[in-house]
Amino acid sequence: MNTTRRALIGALATAVLLPRAAMLMAAPKPLVEVWKSPTCGCCKDWVAHLEANGFAVKVYETGNNEARARLGMPAKFGSCHTARVDGYLLEGHVPASEVHKLLKEKPKALGLAVPAMPVGSPGMDGPEYKGRKDPYDVLLVQADGNASVYRSYR
Repeated sequence: MNTTRRALIGALATAVLLPRAAMLMAAPKPLVEVWKSPTCGCCKDWVAHLEANGFAVKVYETGNNEARARLGMPAKFGSCHTARVDGYLLEGHVPASEVHKLLKEKPKALGLAVPAMPVGSPGMDGPEYKGRKDPYDVLLVQADGNASVYRSYR
């Protein structure tokens, strides 16, 4: 076999096999478990936001008050859904970018919260809000119930 032919076969094998190997070796998507009401549309939109941003999501349509209390998220940070990912809690409309940052940085904390339901946050940004974006903070919640601003959206 001549060198040109070997080079061509090698290049073809590399072009076909390397991308496939990279796909097989890719890390699995982080799993986010979400507790929400079966009738909440904004929760459904937040779940879609997470899925579009690289998360696998398992939804429990049982409401979230019991889950929030059982998991230990203080009620003062409450919103319409509660979630858990890699040992951290998420309360409310936390942007996927902040969840990725949390999982990368791994701070010592209970998790993240966006209290209430601010318009313009993921899941609260549909066409019915006509582009309105209210300012809000993503809070880093500690096990003792204290919180600090993790990121502000203005």
